[in-house]
Amino acid sequence: MLFNSYLFIFLFLPLTLVCYYGLNHRNRPKAALLFLTFMSFLFYGYGNIPCLLIFLASIFLNYGLVTGMRRQSGGRKKKLILAFAVFLNICLLFYFKYFNFFIENVNRLLGTDIPLLRLLLPLGISFYTFQQLSYVIDAYRGECEDYGFLHYICFISFFPKLTQGPIVYHRDLLPQLQEKTARKINYENLCRGIYAFSLGLSKKVLLADNFARIVNVGYSNIPDLNSPSALLVMVSYSLQIYFDFSGYCDMAYGICYMLGMKLPLNFDSPYKAKSVTDFWNRWHITLTKFFTRYLYIPLGGSRKGEARTCLNVMIVFLLSGLWHGANWTFLLWGFLHGIVKVIERQTKITSLKIPAFIKTGVTFLLVTFAWSLFRSDSIGDAAGLWTRLFSGGIGGIYQPVTEKFQEIVEISFLYRAGRMAGLGGLLERCPWLPVTAFTVLSLSACFTMKHTQEKTESLKLNVQKLSAVVILLFWSIMSLSEKSEFLYFNF
Repeated sequence: MLFNSYLFIFLFLPLTLVCYYGLNHRNRPKAALLFLTFMSFLFYGYGNIPCLLIFLASIFLNYGLVTGMRRQSGGRKKKLILAFAVFLNICLLFYFKYFNFFIENVNRLLGTDIPLLRLLLPLGISFYTFQQLSYVIDAYRGECEDYGFLHYICFISFFPKLTQGPIVYHRDLLPQLQEKTARKINYENLCRGIYAFSLGLSKKVLLADNFARIVNVGYSNIPDLNSPSALLVMVSYSLQIYFDFSGYCDMAYGICYMLGMKLPLNFDSPYKAKSVTDFWNRWHITLTKFFTRYLYIPLGGSRKGEARTCLNVMIVFLLSGLWHGANWTFLLWGFLHGIVKVIERQTKITSLKIPAFIKTGVTFLLVTFAWSLFRSDSIGDAAGLWTRLFSGGIGGIYQPVTEKFQEIVEISFLYRAGRMAGLGGLLERCPWLPVTAFTVLSLSACFTMKHTQEKTESLKLNVQKLSAVVILLFWSIMSLSEKSEFLYFNF
């Protein structure tokens, strides 16, 4: 089920809120948690029962292993259970997400013809696998108490963060599920949640999905792009993934606020970053924390000399790239980020007295260049786009891009209004003007505006803000005619 769907907005979410608070009002907190768990499974398994069965198997296996580990006082048996749990989770992730990728590369390398398996990719498997790994490892370390099966299954399946994060640790959510004050409806928090959800929905529907039109046309016709068109396509994808992921984080955050809970910050205006290191402190923050806590530090972190530190950084970024998808493009994307981070560390270039806007601009260009790999189906496609960027020649924006952009209802309305105002000639001579203005304004918002969690927590409701939220929510809902998945839905 998608957040950006009529079914979710008009039926699933209201029903969840009413029944959850209703059961708590009747002093039945366990029934409320059980209901929340049931709705989370309904959300996840809607139209995809096989994925739900795999998810359930993962939950029961991990909880059983944690229970077995808790019964050991320590020593060899406890370590063996931990090792088996880690191995099992990695194998589960490898089999469904990377096994066919492995076979493809074996066939290419050895000239064999091993048939690929018909595997489905369970939704959010990377997210819930990492979440359970963190719980297993923390349980082994004695850093989390035994919350019981109901709390565990509710924590793992909690629908706002289930398919696209954030990667939530037990200490971030489980105490909130037990908090008595969170069981009573708080109308101020409910309003804040609706505010955050509305902003997130508008980012997804009005911005990310419209940038997707430009991106899809561009990547389908790479050889036909000139340099300005290639640049527009690359920047458009940077904005698409920014508003898509930011929109999901905002909506998840808003839903949790409505339920009287908070998710950890996962998105902190990353395009304001002044270095690639700073970017990764702002983008997908919980993923960065996971790799730091459970991989970088156990590998030795920065405690074993510069050479080992650089190697650890590269391992983390290569695995981070692979975590996003089974393709060499993701590995190369992670490699590029790792190389830049190592260069920043070794040269101390980020500490130089360079104007902040230059640092931010250079960082954005580096990140955008790397994003073109992230979006491409192959390294060849990415190389083709880079070739068009640097040698495609100067000219107008690729016509199919501007035509596709003009199909947007709001843009069509602006075109008609412009013709009525006597600007039809200008729009005919400069068809690139609306799409360029849309891109520049959206980019400016990334560099200047506060992130939604800052706005939500400092929100002071008044008639003007309430009216703006209602209009924005209505506008976004009216634009839901074409449902689209979130980009991180595939990871």
